[in-house]
Amino acid sequence: MDALYTAAATANGREGRAVSSDGQLDLPLAMPPALGGNGKGTNPEQLFAAGYAACFASAMAAVGREMKLDTKDASVTAEVSIGKDGDGFGLSVIMRVELPESLAGETGQKLVEATHAYCPYSKATRGNIDVELVIE
Repeated sequence: MDALYTAAATANGREGRAVSSDGQLDLPLAMPPALGGNGKGTNPEQLFAAGYAACFASAMAAVGREMKLDTKDASVTAEVSIGKDGDGFGLSVIMRVELPESLAGETGQKLVEATHAYCPYSKATRGNIDVELVIE
């Protein structure tokens, strides 16, 4: 792969900070209450969900242009879960894709499946994380 852009961020754990190399991202990190934390900061699952949702929505716009479909009223919500997986932890994702009425049915299904094949985050997770696609 020839890199077009490289992002870099540094973090010092779930109870610290995450800072991007350019300073555009500078966030306190905290364990969510569900995992015993105080919730007074974001967490890696929220960051992953935001990145995956944004990437998937952008990928859907690109795929939509190729398919001659208007995706401007579509939105994507990524739900990232963490849980026990053997001796460690694992992630799973539910991608909730809200499509306008004009993209209902088979057209929307083909769009979302083509987007999932195209999206860099989907490619990175394929075979590693269970990703469920839900069209709403």
